[in-house]
Amino acid sequence: MDAWTVYRGLWIPLVWLAGGLAMGLLFEKIIMKKIHDVAARTKWEGDELVVGAMRGLVFVGFVAAGIYGAAHNSGIVQTYLHDIDKGLLIVIIFSATVAAARISVNFVSLYSSRIGGVLVSTAIFSNLTRVLVFVIGFLIILQSLGISITPILTALGVGGLAVALALQDTLANLFAGIHVIASEQVRPGDYVKLATGEEGYVQDIAWRYTTIRSLPNNMVIIPNSKLASALVTNYYSPDKEIAVLVNVGVGYGSDLEKVEQVTCGVAKEIMASVEGGVPEFEPFIRYHTFGDFSINFTVILRAREYVNQYLLKHEFVKKLHQRYREEGIEIPFPIRTVIMKEKE
Repeated sequence: MDAWTVYRGLWIPLVWLAGGLAMGLLFEKIIMKKIHDVAARTKWEGDELVVGAMRGLVFVGFVAAGIYGAAHNSGIVQTYLHDIDKGLLIVIIFSATVAAARISVNFVSLYSSRIGGVLVSTAIFSNLTRVLVFVIGFLIILQSLGISITPILTALGVGGLAVALALQDTLANLFAGIHVIASEQVRPGDYVKLATGEEGYVQDIAWRYTTIRSLPNNMVIIPNSKLASALVTNYYSPDKEIAVLVNVGVGYGSDLEKVEQVTCGVAKEIMASVEGGVPEFEPFIRYHTFGDFSINFTVILRAREYVNQYLLKHEFVKKLHQRYREEGIEIPFPIRTVIMKEKE
């Protein structure tokens, strides 16, 4: 064997490996970046999602091609060559599965963000899509290796029944979460309050539970099955705007027409000046009770969303108290009359 034959047996595989590595880096660092820039300038958002999903996988593909070329030009025994080919095939199928999972999840998120409603962007749909794609990829890998998947599917069908019985609570929460989303009872971002007292913004609806972030910035974790059967007030449905009720009382000697005029004037100022108010809304009052020491009524304001009511009430009470003092309108203190009787 001459020196050229020896060098040829070493250098050609190395050239294949180096070429695959170099082409992978070239495509990953330069060409893919330029393709992404071009996709970013188009109107359709889908091409960006596809290009983004391919990051890292193009490099793997070129490296696999380099290994394939090196193996077939190195004089490796046919038996080992066959094993290498199968291993590379598994790598390629797995990479394609990862790309398909990324693209599918990205398109589900894009579609759901556009239409809202049933397919809101939550972890439950993303995870279901990802698992489905990976299961299909796994079955394709088995089939490509010459392993029949029919017995596996049969075993999964039989074993699925046993798993369903063992995971009744988990499956109940899973399907309850899907039901909550499909019925549009609760969506991520909504402000909700449960009959048991928990309230806050819905962060996400996952496989087993729904997370709610309360106003003190704590996380409340509720099993989906509990949420589906609970009495829930959704302050974002059908509209975010909410009526804000403030109870007030004035003395019996007050001019009720003047009280109504002054109160509505103050309420209108607050609605226009305080963030979260609805300036176009006309506030009004409704008298409703002859109390023990005052005539009581309710002032109706309107806030853009649930949490805005606290600032509106705060500013309204301060302004109304000041205005009543200027107008001479009495806000009476509780009065109790005590009658003293002498002993006979």
